[in-house]
Amino acid sequence: GKEVVIANAIIAILTIGGQQLFSFFTFSCPCHVGQNLIYGLAFLGVPALILLVVGYALNNQTWRLVTGKRSPLQEGTPPNQLLQCKLICFVLCSITGRALVAPVTWLAVTLINGSYYVCAMSEYVSVHYYGANPNVTASERRRILAAFPCGQLIPPELTRARDEVILLLRYQSQVAGWLLIAVVVITVFLSYCLASCFSPLSFLHFRYWSSYVHNEQELFDEATDQHSRLYAMQHVKKFFGFVPGSENVKEIRIPSLREWQAISGLAFLKRVDAEHYDYSLLHDWALKEPVKGKYLKIDEDP
Repeated sequence: GKEVVIANAIIAILTIGGQQLFSFFTFSCPCHVGQNLIYGLAFLGVPALILLVVGYALNNQTWRLVTGKRSPLQEGTPPNQLLQCKLICFVLCSITGRALVAPVTWLAVTLINGSYYVCAMSEYVSVHYYGANPNVTASERRRILAAFPCGQLIPPELTRARDEVILLLRYQSQVAGWLLIAVVVITVFLSYCLASCFSPLSFLHFRYWSSYVHNEQELFDEATDQHSRLYAMQHVKKFFGFVPGSENVKEIRIPSLREWQAISGLAFLKRVDAEHYDYSLLHDWALKEPVKGKYLKIDEDP
C-alpha cells in the first residue's frame, strides 16, 4: 500500500543521511596492514546488521508472531500444522522484506561511496605500482598498499600508482553497489508478481481487503484505547472515590497505608482463572477488595 511505500522511502532517505553523517564524523582508515580489512568490513557490515535487527524489532508483526507462543492456551489448541507453517513463512518473508530496507540501503550507499571498500581492500590489490622498487618484499609491498587510502603517507613517486589503485577499487565498489541495487529491485518486483499471481483475490477485491484490514486496525486501536481507559477508570474511581476529569466531585476517598502498599511495587501479569488476567496491582486490588474506607467531603476542612 501507499503507507508501506512511503514508510520504506522515509527509512531509505534517513539511512542515506545517517550514512553520510556517519562517514564524515567517524570513518578514518587506519592505513595499516591487517587492520584495514577489519575496519572497512566493520563499517560496512556492523551498521547493516544493527539496522536489520532494529527493522525486525520495530515491526509489530514480529511481536505478533512470537508473543504468547509458549502460553498454555496455545499448547491446548493444536493448529493445522501445514497451514501454520505456510502462514509463518509468509509473515517472516513480509517482515524480512521490510527489515531489509535500511541495511540494503546502507550497503548500497556505502559501496557506491567507495571509501569503506577502498580502505578494506587496498592492501590486496594485484597491480604493480609505478616507480616502485622491483626488489621490494611482499610484506613491504602490502605495507605500502595499505597506506594508499591515506595520501599523506605515500611518497611523491608513488602518487600516480596510488591514484590508479584508488580508481580501481572505487570502480569495483561502485559496480558492486549498483549490482546490489539491481538485484534487490528485480527480486522485489518478481516477488510482487509471484504474490499477485498466486493471490486468491482479484485486483479490486484485493484492494478492498487491504482497505478493510487497514480500517479494522485503526478502529480496533481506537476501541482498545477507549475500552482500556474506561476499564482502568473504574479501578481508579474505586481507589480514589471519584472519576478523573469530573467537575462535580463531592467527596474523595482516603486510601489507607495498607492499600497504598497493595498497589505499589512490581508485579507480573497474573492469571486469575482460565480466561482472565489481572493487568496490574491496582487491578488486582480493585477486584478483591470491597468498596469501603474513609471518605472526605471536599467542602470540609481536612
